[in-house]
Amino acid sequence: MSKTNTKVTDNLRKQIEAAVTSAMASGKLPQGELPSYIIEEPADRSHGDIATNVAMAGARVFRMAPVKAAQIILDHIDLENSLIEKCEIAGPGFINFFLSRRYFAEVLHEIEREGKRYGESNYGQGKKVMVEFVSANPTGPMHLGNARGGALGDCLAAVMQKAGYEAYREFYVNDAGNQIEKFASSLEARYMQLFDESFAFPEDGYQGEDIKERAQQFFEQFGDKYVNEDSAGRRKALVDFALPLNIKRMQDDMAKYKINFDNWFMESTLHESGAVKTVVDTLTEKGLTYEKDGAIWYKNKDVCTEILLKQGKKQDYIDKLELKDDVLIRSNGNPTYFAADIAYHKNKFDRGFEKLINVWGADHHGHVMRLKGAMDAVGYHGDDLDILLMQLVKLVRDGQVVTMSKRTGKAIQLRDLLDEVPVDSARFIFNTREATTQMDFDLDLAIQQDSQNPVYYVQYAHARICSILRNLESEGVKARFCTEEELCLLGAPEEVELIHLLSSFDSEIVSAARDYDPTKITKYVTNVATYFHKFYNACRVKCDNEALMQARLSLCIATKTVIKNVLDMFSITCPERM
Repeated sequence: MSKTNTKVTDNLRKQIEAAVTSAMASGKLPQGELPSYIIEEPADRSHGDIATNVAMAGARVFRMAPVKAAQIILDHIDLENSLIEKCEIAGPGFINFFLSRRYFAEVLHEIEREGKRYGESNYGQGKKVMVEFVSANPTGPMHLGNARGGALGDCLAAVMQKAGYEAYREFYVNDAGNQIEKFASSLEARYMQLFDESFAFPEDGYQGEDIKERAQQFFEQFGDKYVNEDSAGRRKALVDFALPLNIKRMQDDMAKYKINFDNWFMESTLHESGAVKTVVDTLTEKGLTYEKDGAIWYKNKDVCTEILLKQGKKQDYIDKLELKDDVLIRSNGNPTYFAADIAYHKNKFDRGFEKLINVWGADHHGHVMRLKGAMDAVGYHGDDLDILLMQLVKLVRDGQVVTMSKRTGKAIQLRDLLDEVPVDSARFIFNTREATTQMDFDLDLAIQQDSQNPVYYVQYAHARICSILRNLESEGVKARFCTEEELCLLGAPEEVELIHLLSSFDSEIVSAARDYDPTKITKYVTNVATYFHKFYNACRVKCDNEALMQARLSLCIATKTVIKNVLDMFSITCPERM
């Protein structure tokens, strides 16, 4: 809620409880402890702006019909000098309250005072939150899943920050392990094939054109210098050359996508520092590992079973999950990806983060429980690790699924998408569907410059307001500070509904942060644009009544502020002309 809305609700709770106390003192209500009750905004605003179930919640204490108790409460409530205009009883005993025009004036004054800070709250109380997202494999280009995950993760971090958390963005670079060995062998084969076409390419090697390009670049710089080098030295030289180039390409792509990570964390540092070995040793000391076939295994099944039993799950439910143990150290002595993942997430907690949020592809579903369980096993709380599983995205053009880039004729990469689609469109549209739903990304829609394109629709509302202000100023009408009495002139349904919507901005932010769902904010700002257009079409801003005109200008400016705050938060351009 806005501060104004919160103030009204807090005061109303005090007034209700004072009325109940007064009614009990006068003998109209029996003495007793008032149970918990709800004060909320009803879905249908014709039933009031605020509603409470206090009479029904207290029915046992009051020992009378809720409707009768509700009337007694209203007989004793003092709403003088409040922002509530009237109240009435509805249905089985709800009490509905209708806000006065002074309330709406207060909201507009609050937006004017807060400006770019409007919508912020202390809901998160400064809690340190790590949002890890994208974390693409550095052995190749980034793909469409990274495009969706990037937009969702970055905007989620922005929402968390706005809601009062200390949010931190991190990209985990898998620069160690099997994928790097495969990367090395693939680069080696492509490099050696420049001299000997019969040089064998590994069966599980990376087939992409990017591998050939890196091998060619290596050749152009070093020529045949590494042809006669032993394989291990040649592979190391190739990886040392190609990996930084790939990481730089990822960083450039993310920058173009308007994503700036606070840290790019290298998996290799976990191995170099001994963090992976320490984690395995810790689990072993706790009796949670065993040796089998020369490898060290983690008792994932036992750990997860214990957690599920504590959650009240039945054994037959657990059996159906077919939980399995995991290898931590292979028989060749090399750690698995899972071992490094445990060490990495422990490292996050070690750095003081109180909540970890990962944005992963839905194909990682089976990895969620075992990683949360591992956090319990190493001394942290798995419940403080939340994983947002993101469904697949398909590109669509002319109603048909697109799999190849028009520019390159190859599989579509993130950079191909950003070459074709404006970054603002990509960031906004990827945040119009919840992460848990599959998504069709319409390429035609994303480049349209009309109201069908959701980001254009919102940007146009902002530009339209700027145009209104410019045009009136050119006629000598300049917006000024309005008094409460002037703002109380705003009473048309379209004006009231728009102010109501603006007043809910920070509660929408809190809801989006609580549910890890930034799409709530794109939907919200789209509604703001819609309600503004309705207001503008129904209520002439320029009119003969100077006070009313200034009040409507204040509403225009407040709407402009909220739209800009959303678009700025999501790193989306907020044009003043279109």
